[in-house]
Amino acid sequence: MNLHFRAEGKGKTIVLIHGLFGSADNLGLLARELKQHYQVISIDLRNHGLSPHSDQFSYQDLAQDIIDTLDHLAIDQFDVVGHSMGGKVAMALSALVPHRISHLIIIDMAPVIYHAHRHQNVFHGLREVNCHLITKRSEAEHYLARYVEDAGVRQFLLKSLAKTETGYQWRFNVEGLIANYATIMGWHPALQPFTGKTLFIKGQLSDYIEPQYRGEIMAQFPNAKAHVVANTGHWLHAEKPATVNRIIDQFLTQ
Repeated sequence: MNLHFRAEGKGKTIVLIHGLFGSADNLGLLARELKQHYQVISIDLRNHGLSPHSDQFSYQDLAQDIIDTLDHLAIDQFDVVGHSMGGKVAMALSALVPHRISHLIIIDMAPVIYHAHRHQNVFHGLREVNCHLITKRSEAEHYLARYVEDAGVRQFLLKSLAKTETGYQWRFNVEGLIANYATIMGWHPALQPFTGKTLFIKGQLSDYIEPQYRGEIMAQFPNAKAHVVANTGHWLHAEKPATVNRIIDQFLTQ
């Protein structure tokens, strides 16, 4: 799996991993600051962005894709920042190559199974767009709005709408993500614990990291620290980028 990625800056390597429906651009506000002092590798996960599509979509597959990419670039040691689903990819990565990771930073995600179906309306909207020949982005938003009320979420999704010779199409693999949704929301609690430096950054208003998950977090990441960013939700790195960048920079220098 030859992932699409973007490399910026010089110095020690930091890998940025986006979440569900995202792409390498989603952590751009973090990359903009980090690339001043580090080499930043921003990844498009399989079935997202400009990376290839595949029916296989386990967290071990996604982590191995990143390992293969870093091996191709001859990068041995690195730090990792993962948001949301990308946080779970980062956690899986820490189980596969713990000796290669210096700092592990997870943004608003826990190593647990999430039982609620959080994206049903999004999948309905994406499929609705696929039912029509889209010649303008505004047409896609019109169909998307039938199911996705939040304008901010629609704009986020539309970042992955690309113009092709046959009209606009989603860059991510809609049907592949739907087929693997249980895997995306699931987890493998039997993974080898990662004892390296680990930081969980939570959005105060988000429910992805709850107090009852502390046991699972500490079992897999016994040296984990936590930082809560006040008055932010799941997209805390976009809501308060300066604050999140400061937290990451302080942790990386420890």
